[in-house]
Amino acid sequence: MDIKNIYFDKSHIYGIDENGKEWSQSLLWYPELMDATSEQRNDYTVGLDGFHWRNLDVDVSFESFFYEDAEPTSFQRFFLMHKEIKISEFARKIGIDASLLRNYINGFKKPSKERERVILDGIHSLAKEYAAASF
Repeated sequence: MDIKNIYFDKSHIYGIDENGKEWSQSLLWYPELMDATSEQRNDYTVGLDGFHWRNLDVDVSFESFFYEDAEPTSFQRFFLMHKEIKISEFARKIGIDASLLRNYINGFKKPSKERERVILDGIHSLAKEYAAASF
């Protein structure tokens, strides 16, 4: 099944398949598209596998509209929305391999409940450090 048409709102890209069914996925997965103007978003080409924005260097496959994880989990959403957190340093601070944490954030791997707790505790610890700052 292929996506035949796309459109955007502030936070999602929508695709309509050949049967007229609408699918969507979060633009958090595509920060370049999220930050793009309407003109930039409309400047794409359609290839065999999906859509390509040459000027933004972004590809969105037809297949990606049908993924079960088209919407980030709350865990993923936190990190995708807080780009100010340097993943490598945060991972080092909480004792997790940075590549593994990136895989969790990008949905390539799923953290166990115990690992999620370690990460959440690290976020809470960071928040306490920020809250305690005084000048």
